[in-house]
Amino acid sequence: MASSPRQTPMDPERPTGRLCTWVESLKYHDIPEDIITRAKYLILDGLACCLVGAHLPSSEKAAAAALDLEVADGSAIVFGWERKVGPLSAALLNDTFIQGFELDDWHRDAPIHSNSVLLPALFAAAEHYGRGTGDTPALHYSGRDLLLAYVTGCEVGPRVGLGVWGAHVLSKGWHSGAIFGPSAAAAAVAKLFGLSAAAIEDALGIACTQAGGLMSAQFESEVKRMQHAFASRNGLLAAVLAKGGYVGIKKVYEREYGGFLAMVSAGNGMQPQFKPEEVSKDLGVKCEIESIMVKPYASMAGTHCTIDCIAALRTLYPEKTRDLSNFESIRIEMSEPAYHHGGWKAVRPLTSTGAQMSNAYIGAVYLVDEEVTPRQFRNDKLDRDEVWRLVDITTCECNPDYSKSPKDKARTKVTVAFKDGSAPLSHEKGAPRGVQPPLSNEEVLNKWRLVTKGIIDEERRTKIEQIALALDECDDISAISKLMTGRTVNPLA
Repeated sequence: MASSPRQTPMDPERPTGRLCTWVESLKYHDIPEDIITRAKYLILDGLACCLVGAHLPSSEKAAAAALDLEVADGSAIVFGWERKVGPLSAALLNDTFIQGFELDDWHRDAPIHSNSVLLPALFAAAEHYGRGTGDTPALHYSGRDLLLAYVTGCEVGPRVGLGVWGAHVLSKGWHSGAIFGPSAAAAAVAKLFGLSAAAIEDALGIACTQAGGLMSAQFESEVKRMQHAFASRNGLLAAVLAKGGYVGIKKVYEREYGGFLAMVSAGNGMQPQFKPEEVSKDLGVKCEIESIMVKPYASMAGTHCTIDCIAALRTLYPEKTRDLSNFESIRIEMSEPAYHHGGWKAVRPLTSTGAQMSNAYIGAVYLVDEEVTPRQFRNDKLDRDEVWRLVDITTCECNPDYSKSPKDKARTKVTVAFKDGSAPLSHEKGAPRGVQPPLSNEEVLNKWRLVTKGIIDEERRTKIEQIALALDECDDISAISKLMTGRTVNPLA
């Protein structure tokens, strides 16, 4: 007789085993009410980002290529379109849309865009298995099922990132969220499926061997928009394989030879090189979802402190900072991770992706327009002489004092010098709006209403909002998927 599959991880006392045991044991009623409430608002923000990004030019190119591979109508909805595809393609495209415009959430200490990784994988899995196939009955997932799986992924992804020193991964040239993301998606979908701790270990081992993402994607390419999508798709695939009994890498986080943390952290210069204990640290005690930040601006998170410094100077010295012809130089000082991510020299012409990743460009745009919204990145806005004159007189510098403490990794100082010889003006902030303080639930709701206005009709928008904010009362999350079907408007049109 064949032996029954094991139900426990290979080594329950090591970090991978403890993490998998916790994921299996977590129940909806274990999650504090305020965390459930915050999760609902975060999910609403993710849906907004998806609707806004669905018909951007790069999104349409990605969709055209992926849809060309689909030979028949599938089981999972492409959000913002009128098409169903296979679940892996749906996860890939819907994630690409969420990441389409630098509007989505990010984790403060271990940079990952949780919504883009989790929501596409979870909805694709729920839709596919919700229809039933052959002798397999249809499975219906409730809003509580979604919230439980979502919170699980929000807790796993950042912890895996902290095991390789979080934001330091960016300094070494990895796209951090694409590295941590497969673990988050695999854990979330495995939780949705109700897998055993042993199968969750398999899912994580399969997910980790698929991780990858190069941060050089932020310059000229469009693939930066898709790298979290690879993580979402691969995490979904990993959980499906584990659900079918496929065996993954065991003890994947603590293995010395070929283990995930060991390989991703190779050559990072840190002591210790990696920290496997972080993967399972404070589970059920510290909620990493509380460190997920919602963006108030349509640009890379590392540019937000620059915007806030310039906004403060504009408020304090309105006449002086509006005379742009008198600007001689602009200096932006930042920490090492922020400098490597957004302190590079912007060169004309620049794509919308590059523009959103550049502190120099974002600072110049704010000086000219006093806002950083999707409209700033239309093609007709990217080559303005008044913006590029300011970009060309801007220098970004790594301030070593900002890299000594993790609490200073967002610290930024902007100094403006003037042609008329008057004293330079400076402003320094330790963290941007959206971090200190984080956006409130009411501000997240206002963002949803602002960025989706004109993207979909009012009735549809209201229904999505109502269901998302009452997810704990929703019997079947396909109600959201159905409302996410149908063409949206390109915000750059």
